Amino acid sequence: MEAASSDQYRSSSSSASSPARRYYLPKPGALRRPISFEDSPDWDDIHLDDNIHLATAASASASINSSAYPSPSPSLPPGPSASASGAAACRERKVAGATLVWKDLTVSSLSTSTNRFSDRLVKSSNGYALPATLTVIMGPARSGKSTLLRAIAAQFFMPPIRLLCVISPIPIPIPIPPGRFSAAERMYGEVSVNGAKSRLPYGSYGYVDRDDVLIDSLTVREMLYFSALLQLPGFLSSKKSIVEDAIVAMSLGDHADKLIGGHCFTKKLPNGERRRVSIARELVMRPHVLFIDEPLYNLDSVSALLLMVTLKKLASTGCTIIFTMYQSSTEVFGLFDRICLLSNGNTLFFGETLACLQHFSNAGFPCPIMQSPSDHFLRAINTDFDRIIAMCKNLQDDQGDFSSVSMDTAVAIRTLEATYKQSADSVAVESMIARLTEKEGPYLKSKGRASDAIRIVVLTWRSLLIMSRDWKYYWSRLALYMFIALSIGTIFSDIGHSLSSVMVRVSAIFAFVSFVILLSFSGVPAHIDEVKIYCHEETNRHSGAMVFLLGHFLSSIPFLFLVSISSSLVFYYLIGLRNEFSFLMYFVLTIFMCLLANEALMMIVAYIWLELYKCTLTLACLYVIMMLVAGYFRKRETLPYAVWTYPLSFISFHTYAVQGLVENEYVGTSFAVGEIRSIPGVQAVRGSYDISSSANAKWVNLLVLLLMAIGYRIVLYMLLRLNVRKQVGTWRAAWWSRIHRGASAK
Repeated sequence: MEAASSDQYRSSSSSASSPARRYYLPKPGALRRPISFEDSPDWDDIHLDDNIHLATAASASASINSSAYPSPSPSLPPGPSASASGAAACRERKVAGATLVWKDLTVSSLSTSTNRFSDRLVKSSNGYALPATLTVIMGPARSGKSTLLRAIAAQFFMPPIRLLCVISPIPIPIPIPPGRFSAAERMYGEVSVNGAKSRLPYGSYGYVDRDDVLIDSLTVREMLYFSALLQLPGFLSSKKSIVEDAIVAMSLGDHADKLIGGHCFTKKLPNGERRRVSIARELVMRPHVLFIDEPLYNLDSVSALLLMVTLKKLASTGCTIIFTMYQSSTEVFGLFDRICLLSNGNTLFFGETLACLQHFSNAGFPCPIMQSPSDHFLRAINTDFDRIIAMCKNLQDDQGDFSSVSMDTAVAIRTLEATYKQSADSVAVESMIARLTEKEGPYLKSKGRASDAIRIVVLTWRSLLIMSRDWKYYWSRLALYMFIALSIGTIFSDIGHSLSSVMVRVSAIFAFVSFVILLSFSGVPAHIDEVKIYCHEETNRHSGAMVFLLGHFLSSIPFLFLVSISSSLVFYYLIGLRNEFSFLMYFVLTIFMCLLANEALMMIVAYIWLELYKCTLTLACLYVIMMLVAGYFRKRETLPYAVWTYPLSFISFHTYAVQGLVENEYVGTSFAVGEIRSIPGVQAVRGSYDISSSANAKWVNLLVLLLMAIGYRIVLYMLLRLNVRKQVGTWRAAWWSRIHRGASAK
């Protein structure tokens, strides 16, 4: 009977080319015994600060059944090169992975109807993750997978003063840091590390987001090297060896010197390799625990299998790996050690992967032959299938009904949840949690971090390299500025120096300043990429607001000065402005300061929207308004005082730039009127444009532009520091909540 029962619930791969690959359920009680601290390596014999090297081939082959899952790379033939490669690849890697336990973990979100944290995204989840294992959180879309992963990891991103959370009859919220949770979410429960309610220190964990946020203009090796410089203290030589270990560990050797985004002669890295780079970026910290959100996102079946085999080898070295996944192939499913199955925030099962098949069989949903286990699980618990069944209820294929489950998913979910709560698997999980938390393991030490001064230097160096390679930053703007300088210069050339040329020259200056600022939004895509990189690095505590601002500011200075002086020289001599070096340098400095202030404004807009269309539309509107109130079309004193004069005309770059350049050109000059009479240049201009006759007035305008450049960066620093984007999301949710309640009351 046992053999018949076992054969009834076995399943094979859906691939017709591999009919021999099947999953067999072991007999009850024959599941692998859970690992405890007693099964882990002797803590006293392992130094937690040991370097992480590549896993030995023996440990990797022991972790993966080579008969069922062939190695993704062919074996090297014997020879000197193979021996050298084998010696390099078989450096021993000792890692004391951390044991994580979460108990009664609940995440609630702000309800739009009650304005309270009543919507539970994750409901009383219990589980654990052990060293040298792969623990997957699986479920359909909107089931709470990523939320649970963030909840487990969020405990480790808190300041030490807000650390502990004790389970009590009244839920006590764990303070949520801004990196992983918004203010519209609350987390309750208990998370333990090695049996103690303590956070993972800096350097002992890594978190990989679902979306790959990479710098396309860097090579893989450069990307990892800069990441190591930002995260780790120490000397450059030691970090190079760490980067090489991460490259080999993630099988990126063939792509190490390729640009991530490619260029005109080469293609960008495939999605699988880009995902490996994102993981390798966290491996330079040599983490004990690795959190990955959807590692197989946007990957094909081959790339997914190769990546999961790589993660399996990485786990075999001792690293604790927890990740989310929507769906997997049969081959990938066989690599998992434990699975946490979620649906609508409810835990339907936690335990070993093969035991999950037995759990579904006990609940009345056996996995059919020739169907992937993960496909069967999601088919049973995904409520979206109810709509498909409703549309196709009268249709049948050659083998019968479309549905392999005889009842709707809501009933299936309730049945699976009730069966799990009453099963031996649930009791075993609670028993294991009690065992893992009754005795504290070793306390993980912080590996230290790079100083802020080092980070500023590294970010400046990296930004200089990016800006020199990426045409979206300044090279496209340089071409546009040269084009507009040549265009305006040739249009307004040969205007002479008579009294009648005064207003024509003022018009040329205004047009040049206005169009130089207007064409600056060609660099918006690069600024959006820069802000996205910062948000990712700041979330993982690799960077900070002040470090980012100073690094970006210092690296932008040479490029902004280059585009300023090159375009200004062309315009200056084509128009025929005052032929003295001091006046020329003032003209260049004014354009430079104007671009410096405008750069900060573009960064503010890029941070607020992070969308190209919205950023471009916002900047275009701002620039047009600044042009209108600059005093060229109508004198500032004649503008309506409210709004247009104050504050808009006072925050316009054009106002101070044009006024300073006109004063630079006409203060101290005179124009002949007839044969014996002359008028000062200031009087000639004042008929249509208001300037000061003081020789120092132009320096005041230059100082105002400098203060605006500093002021906008202070505003940007405050936005970054206060994490305004998440706060705005919370305010928007509360606002919609009040509107919804008001509509319901009516």
